[in-house]
Amino acid sequence: MAAETYNRDDLIIRKAGEDDLPALVDFQVKLALHVAGPPAQKLKKKERKRLLEILAAALIDNDKLLVVAELPNAGLVGMAYLYIWRSQGIWEQAGDHVFKSGIIDDIWVEPDFRKLGIFSAMLTQLIAFAEKRGVPELILEYAISNKEADATWKRLGFQVTGVRAAAFTSVVKEKLDAGT
Repeated sequence: MAAETYNRDDLIIRKAGEDDLPALVDFQVKLALHVAGPPAQKLKKKERKRLLEILAAALIDNDKLLVVAELPNAGLVGMAYLYIWRSQGIWEQAGDHVFKSGIIDDIWVEPDFRKLGIFSAMLTQLIAFAEKRGVPELILEYAISNKEADATWKRLGFQVTGVRAAAFTSVVKEKLDAGT
């Protein structure tokens, strides 16, 4: 059934369960490939097992929420994952206050089912989860090359607050040795 035949009333957003774990790993693989670009890669069996274990643990953690988007006759068409991160203030003036952030770890909607409100419906569930736990801010990370994600998150009010840089150790050593 084509995505265009669905309406928002057909959409089910629900907490993920154990039966959903294989599909969740598949979604994470698709997201990683989407970000990495060609050529296509195949996930190692031991990595699939590791991801299944991590996601299974998340299902029973009260500080984590995994939701799936489901449509009749199409099955699972998306996933979203948020976890609560806590940190102590480092300044004396902050007292013993614990700061909380909601880390949006992954959101994926199958390409054929985008622009149907699925992303927004899942994000709404993540926000409700965070607010219920007194979390005032959301944090996420995405590849700067992912123009679709960049535009979406900026449209929703997310602002760049830092930079995550990467380099191969061999390159850094070479530069250090060269005195640069």
